[in-house]
Amino acid sequence: MIILNILQIIFLIYLGLSSLYIFVFAFAGIFNINKKATSTTSIKRKFAVMIPGYKEDNTIIEVAEDALKQNYSKDLYDVIIIADSFNPKTIQSLKKIPIKVIEVSFESSTKAKALNKAMDELHDDYDVALILDADNLMETNFISKINTAFDNGFIVVQGHRAAKNTNTAFAILDAVSEEINNNIFRKGHRNLGLSAALIGSGMAIEYSYFKNMMKSIKAVGGFDKEIELYMLKEGKLIEYLNDALVLDEKVQKSEVFSNQRRRWLSAQLHYFSKDFLTSLKHLILKGNIDYFDKTIQFIQPPRIMLLGFLLVINIISIIFNSTPFIYVWLSVLAACVVAFILSIPIKFYNFTTYRALFKLPLAFFLMFLSLLKIKGANKKFIHTEHSTNKDSINK
Repeated sequence: MIILNILQIIFLIYLGLSSLYIFVFAFAGIFNINKKATSTTSIKRKFAVMIPGYKEDNTIIEVAEDALKQNYSKDLYDVIIIADSFNPKTIQSLKKIPIKVIEVSFESSTKAKALNKAMDELHDDYDVALILDADNLMETNFISKINTAFDNGFIVVQGHRAAKNTNTAFAILDAVSEEINNNIFRKGHRNLGLSAALIGSGMAIEYSYFKNMMKSIKAVGGFDKEIELYMLKEGKLIEYLNDALVLDEKVQKSEVFSNQRRRWLSAQLHYFSKDFLTSLKHLILKGNIDYFDKTIQFIQPPRIMLLGFLLVINIISIIFNSTPFIYVWLSVLAACVVAFILSIPIKFYNFTTYRALFKLPLAFFLMFLSLLKIKGANKKFIHTEHSTNKDSINK
C-alpha cells in the first residue's frame, strides 16, 4: 500500500505540474497583450520563400501558385521549390510557373539537407528565409506582416499555422490540437514575455543567420526543435504573430496520425535528454529562462495523452482511492480541461467537433502505442504524406 501511494504521489506531481503549466499559459493566451506589429517606416526586405517537399506531387503545384499571390512587391520575394523525388511531369509543370525549382536527391532525405542544398545554390541577396511545408497556403498579407515584425527588432518570427481542412474526425482533432498549442506555447508564452515555440513551417528567420545556423543542423526528425534550441541557447527571442495565418493540411487517417506522433514523441525525448542539463546550467548561470522552459516542454506528455491519463486515473481513483486523493485528482483534471476550453477557438464549438470527440479514445490509444515504439524514430526519415489539395478537401 505504501509503494502504491508513493507511485501515486509521483504521478500526481508529474501530471499535476503538467496540468498547472498548460493552465497558466492557456489563461495568459486569452488576452491580447502583444499588439499587432506596426511600423511607419517599414524596410522592405527581400524574402526567400523556401518550400522543401518530398514526393509532394499532389499538392506542390497549388502551393507554388498560391505562394505567388502575396500582397508584397513581386521583386522582393522568390518562391523556391526544393524538389526531392518528384515526378518528372511535376518538375515540368513547376518550371512553367515563375518560381525557382531546385532538384535534390539524397540517399536518406531530411528537411535540413534539402534546405542546406538549396542555400548552397542560391545567391545571398536575401534578407529573410521564410520556410513553408509543401502543403502550406499563406494568407495574402502574410509576408507583409512578417516583414513588419522584423522592423520591431526580431530576427525570427513564427506565424499562426491553422487547419486547411477539417474533413475527417482525425483532421478535426489535429486542428483543435494545433490551436491549443498555438494558444499555450505561442500566444500565451509571448504574453508572459517568453519565446513562442517554432513549428517547422510558417516561420521566418533572418537569412544570413539561418544559413549559418543550418550548417550545424543535422536533425533527421525534430528539425524545428533543433533550430529552436540553437536559437534559445543563444538568447534569441522568438516572436509570434497570431494574426498572420498560414494554412496547413491536417492528418486525415489514423495511421498517418500515429506515424506523425511517433516522430514527434521521439524527437521530444531525444532533445530533452540531450539539452536538459545544459539548459539548467544556462538558467542558473545566465538566467536563460527560455532555453530551460523549452526542455521542460519536451518532457511533458502530449495534450491528448495528458487528458487520457487523467481520465483513466480519476476513474480508478474514485473507485479505489481515499477521499483527499479523489479531490486532488479531480482538481488536476479540471485544470487540464479548463486549459483546453480556454485555448480552443469558438469556431470549433459545434456538432462536428462534438462527433469528432468520440475518436479521442482511439487517438489516445494510438498515442500510447506510439510511445511504446518511439525508439530510434528520430533517427530515420518518417514522411507525412499530403494526399489532397484544397479543391479535393472542399469536395
